[in-house]
Amino acid sequence: MDRDYFKRVDEAVHYILGRAKVSPKVMLVLSGGISKFLSKVEDKISITASEIPNFPKPTAEGHSGKITFGRVSGVDVAVFQGRFHYYEGHKMSDIVFPVFVMNKLGAKILILTSATGGINKDLSVGDIVLLKDHINFMGTNPLIGISTLLPENQFPDMTDAYSKRLREIARTSAHELGMELKEGVYIASSGPSYETPAEVKAFRMLGADVAGMSVVPEITAAKFLKMETLAFSCIANPAADLHPGGMNHKEVLEAMRGIDETLSRLLFKIFGYL
Repeated sequence: MDRDYFKRVDEAVHYILGRAKVSPKVMLVLSGGISKFLSKVEDKISITASEIPNFPKPTAEGHSGKITFGRVSGVDVAVFQGRFHYYEGHKMSDIVFPVFVMNKLGAKILILTSATGGINKDLSVGDIVLLKDHINFMGTNPLIGISTLLPENQFPDMTDAYSKRLREIARTSAHELGMELKEGVYIASSGPSYETPAEVKAFRMLGADVAGMSVVPEITAAKFLKMETLAFSCIANPAADLHPGGMNHKEVLEAMRGIDETLSRLLFKIFGYL
């Protein structure tokens, strides 16, 4: 148990406020290959995650670890270029550390984007999927050793893991843009290996539509902190039993770059309602 966890959160907050007087309402995580949204951010102030005390160091390809504070449609935001993953060797509590820090700075909303494999046979590369629920297949939980440090809310409710209000805003925004927005359930495994064909078939039977190696830890931490949550999964490749030939990270990044413009337009539209 990390009894100094919240002390370390305060140290990170103190450092950031020493660099810039920021109070983001929204924490937005951009997956690897997604960057055009940053052109919409005004009054930018950037900090590299590795400079902040107690922050984990990003090592995954396509995840720079840069944090940009600013405003979008009058809304204060902290935009993360990339995230931290369990497969990088980080502790689960460290993966969600930025969520705790941004919440302490003022963030009440968490918006996530991610690259995923399409399990549902109706999904194609380039589709954007609005997440409505998830399955934690990572074998652990990011709140272990954290939630019981507090006297209350030790067992957060995950019934409404993805905000109904924000999902309705996302649907409205997509409709106004003439954009098709599919919906589905995310299943998270630890990675870094891709799923086997047999695993994908099992996940499909469990009710999963997309597979990935992130999202679930951040959402779980955000619900513990009583934040509103919204998440989009971008189909970067068909899952293993549908995939023609071998799978690799290069195709994932290429697919995400192809989705970048569309996803950025959708996110910008959503900020107009926040």
